[in-house]
Amino acid sequence: MDHDTKDITIIGAGPVGLFALFYAGMRGVSAQVVDSLSEAGGQLTALYPEKFIFDVAGFPKVLAKDLVAELREQAAQFGEPIHLNQKVVGLEEDGGHFVLVTENDRFPTKSLVLAAGIGSFSPRRLPQPCAEPWYGRGIYDVVTNPEDYRGKKVVIVGGGDTAFDWGTQLLGRAAHVTIVHRSDRFRAHDATVQQFRTAVEEGRASMHVFHELADITCASSPDTFSHLVLKDIKAKTTREIEADVVLPMLGFVSDMGCLNDWGLQIAKDEITVNSQMETGRPGVYAAGDVTTYAGKLKLIAVGFGEAATAVNQAVHWIYPEKKVNPGHSSNLAIFGQKDD
Repeated sequence: MDHDTKDITIIGAGPVGLFALFYAGMRGVSAQVVDSLSEAGGQLTALYPEKFIFDVAGFPKVLAKDLVAELREQAAQFGEPIHLNQKVVGLEEDGGHFVLVTENDRFPTKSLVLAAGIGSFSPRRLPQPCAEPWYGRGIYDVVTNPEDYRGKKVVIVGGGDTAFDWGTQLLGRAAHVTIVHRSDRFRAHDATVQQFRTAVEEGRASMHVFHELADITCASSPDTFSHLVLKDIKAKTTREIEADVVLPMLGFVSDMGCLNDWGLQIAKDEITVNSQMETGRPGVYAAGDVTTYAGKLKLIAVGFGEAATAVNQAVHWIYPEKKVNPGHSSNLAIFGQKDD
């Protein structure tokens, strides 16, 4: 499907991409967002929707999912689209414009803002063959609604921040939470690990270190599993535990994909930009975690500023008569105020 030509197409529907979409609307140009994931929000939605963020200006603290909701509402006032489930596979040039090509559609555009975060990413899957048939039927690698696990016996496989964050957050909802990890060393914050250990001591949770998944068994219905067989990788023994749900929290595999072929300066999955967020290819700008430059800070707050810079430069590149600096939003006619 060929879409209408937009002034700016933003790759990535994370917080920086969503703010870029709003800012393009504020500048009075047409825009759209394209993202490979099924939901907007990027890592905030996919990794830690229930986690508080404390360093976003104006919010003493804000849940990641709530920040995404606010960003979507902010951008929605200009009515520009967010295209999800669109994996980018190429970039063409046609008649002085770009054409962003995905597996499904084609998106003509006058400029691009790359806000791809850590690139296209997907959860690492459990390596055991016994797990594969149960994905989507009891094994879920992304938590979208914690209430889905209320009253369930939840087993989390992993030892990083995401595993322990969800382990502690589900304590008040799940009937029981178990963490299974191949080591007794964790990549999570000590405070979160200790919080979960306290729950173990109180009998509200369990932890099995030096264990891995060996098998999945059904007690009654073949459509629903009831137990997991865990293997002790040191003693070579097995044990069986009850489980209604398995949440593999094994990290994500990121990939810059076809961006590597666009003539950009990319090193270690980061795009080198200058102070104007220019990538070196005319009409292509970048913002957020995907960028690097001297003094770069990978913070959402920094990414918001980079998004504004990238959009302003793109607007001026497309329409030279438009100023790079739009002035203060409190004076803009687009918001019904006095236009400077």
